[in-house]
Amino acid sequence: MFKFFENLVDPYCDFPENDHPPQRMWPFMMEYARPFKAVFWIAGIMSFVVAAIEVGLIAYMGRVVDILGGEPAQVWAEYGTEFILAAVFILFLRPIIQAVDVLLLNNTVLPNFGTMIRWRAHKHVLRQSVGWFENDFAGRIANRIMQTPPAAGEAVFQVFDSITFSLAYFIGAGVLLMQADVRLMVPLLIWLSLYAVLVGWTVKRVGPASKRASDARSLVTGRVVDAYSNIHSVKLFAHSSHELDYAKDAIEHSRKTFQQEMRIFTIMDVTLVTLNGLLILGVVGWAFWLWMQGAASVGVVAAATALTLRLNAMTGWIMWALTSFFRQLGVVAEGMETIAQPITLVDAPGAHPLQLDAGKIELQSLSHHYGREAGGLNNINLTIQPGEKIGLIGRSGAGKSTLVKLLLRFYDADSGVILMDGQDISEVAQDSLRDHIGMVQQDSSLLHRSVRDNILYGRPDASEAQMIAAAKKAEAHDFILDLQDPEGRKGYEAQVGERGVKLSGGQRQRITLARVILKDAPILLLDEATSALDSEVEAIIQQTLYGMMEGKTVIAIAHRLSTIAQMDRILVLDQGQIVEEGSHADLLAEGGLYAGFWQRQSGGFLDV
Repeated sequence: MFKFFENLVDPYCDFPENDHPPQRMWPFMMEYARPFKAVFWIAGIMSFVVAAIEVGLIAYMGRVVDILGGEPAQVWAEYGTEFILAAVFILFLRPIIQAVDVLLLNNTVLPNFGTMIRWRAHKHVLRQSVGWFENDFAGRIANRIMQTPPAAGEAVFQVFDSITFSLAYFIGAGVLLMQADVRLMVPLLIWLSLYAVLVGWTVKRVGPASKRASDARSLVTGRVVDAYSNIHSVKLFAHSSHELDYAKDAIEHSRKTFQQEMRIFTIMDVTLVTLNGLLILGVVGWAFWLWMQGAASVGVVAAATALTLRLNAMTGWIMWALTSFFRQLGVVAEGMETIAQPITLVDAPGAHPLQLDAGKIELQSLSHHYGREAGGLNNINLTIQPGEKIGLIGRSGAGKSTLVKLLLRFYDADSGVILMDGQDISEVAQDSLRDHIGMVQQDSSLLHRSVRDNILYGRPDASEAQMIAAAKKAEAHDFILDLQDPEGRKGYEAQVGERGVKLSGGQRQRITLARVILKDAPILLLDEATSALDSEVEAIIQQTLYGMMEGKTVIAIAHRLSTIAQMDRILVLDQGQIVEEGSHADLLAEGGLYAGFWQRQSGGFLDV
């Protein structure tokens, strides 16, 4: 039975990806709710049925009170069958109806709706560009991905568990009192009007207050995660107290926003108790007065009393449900600031996979300034022949990393085009482009997974032998066999920690190299590929790198000029432009920037 309801909706079902998700709450929620449309209709109907049954039971209890005014034997003879049928309904049918209602909510909606939002939101965020991630905290993004789905699920749950139920209950209560005596509707309607005013006042304030509180919590998460992610820097500079103060500002801001939110609930609670007192005195008092006038039976008074006491008990729950509903919508609204952002760097319509045969790269009038007036690249024209090895040097900020990011299409150029074997990379599928490029970065961060998983990231379908061969070429196999994590996993099964923190810089770099060796892409980008290695290992790895370069088109960035001296051609970038190019010997002979860099090197490093 549980599995039936749990599998009514597949949270991982296919869906059309939307590069521009709805920016308003209702369309946003409706887009995610499409797979649940039938379930929501049934849940709404069941909520009405459950409320109607409860009101009907109260009305029937009033009828029982009136019936019991006669002689017991006569009452049983006349109404015994009715009582038995009512008992059967209460004992058997009512639990079945209630079970269907809660199974739909607890086992179909709650687990699957939040899961679906989290899955789709994560998929959407992963499609964002590198630049998008560079403009936000990873901790805040993750926090929104984690807290938005349960908030959306809770909001939907409250719609059917509380809001729909209470609406049906109020309608049923009005019908019941009207059938007893239409005048009993007067105090109920007055109370409902005042209650609606209180709800409106509360809801108007809770949503924004909840969003402010949610924003504040995300700020705390972002600052705390930032400190934890950079714990080496925190400890190195002995800045624990500084980080505490930095986090305290956000924590105190979170406390104050939460205090403001709680003030609303306190005012609501006190006002609600007062209104409920008016409800009880109004309806029960009027029913009692009608009974004294002979216009109402004892059963009517009993039913009115039971109904108002039930409403008194429910109103606090309903108010909390409504405020919870709007609080959760506030959390969703805050999450939408991340998961509803449009995808700006997308594949062109009808984008085809990159077909790379030779590996020729052409840059034509290429410019990119990150939305600024200066910086980046300015009108670069360059042709790299298939299999050519290019060294790229320049001062910090000269545009080297920008060029690499544009080749990977992490950004779209402001102007100009990049061609690979004659194909404009903005017109091909992004994944296919990056499939043809191997990249070794200076920041050799790893995934918080096993060594095996990290190496196989380069080619997931590679065999064990191929993986080990790549590790051996990267001079990583021997130290990998000696690894053991705190859980006792050894060798290739050992976990490397967040960003590979459990390994030394050189070990991380060699695993990164093994990953790229295993990928064996026809275009190779090297960004200070041996910067974290000691001289002895670097000399060995250099031979491996030169072996990797055979038959590939290579662009290598280096500050240590000796690592690129053997390249076919060296490009010198300055202020976003290519100012010198040629072989190592030619550039030394020119006596320009490159020659100056070479002369000023100490231990092979570029003076920047």
